Amino acid sequence: MSEANKQAVRDYVAAFNAHDIARLIELFAPDAQIWGVLGAGGLDIAIPIWRELHDSLEMKLEIADMAAEGESVAVRLVETGRFVKPFRGIPGVAPTGSTYQLNAMEWFAFRDGRIAARWGARDSAAITRQVTLNP
Repeated sequence: MSEANKQAVRDYVAAFNAHDIARLIELFAPDAQIWGVLGAGGLDIAIPIWRELHDSLEMKLEIADMAAEGESVAVRLVETGRFVKPFRGIPGVAPTGSTYQLNAMEWFAFRDGRIAARWGARDSAAITRQVTLNP
């Protein structure tokens, strides 16, 4: 199952980068739980946040490293973006057009071939520093 799960993570990254919400929904179990810097919940919570990240920060992910065992996959991502629209995590700052880059970590748990849980960790303060101090 590890190879199939690793491919599902690759598919998740491709769908995320393509802003393909329909494909992301297919990859996740209907009752999936998603934890991240901006909150936690099901797809009903995550999808609006993902849309904001795309629209405001032009966020993209690139897989740098991946490890899998059983029903779990851990991935280190290189996350990049550009601050083009107001974003709730950067209050009171007009978009600068500045870019950012950082490492992010995501951990996936699978059930029946679909993502049942996803935990994401990234240094959101680094994003703010990079897009506001380097216009």
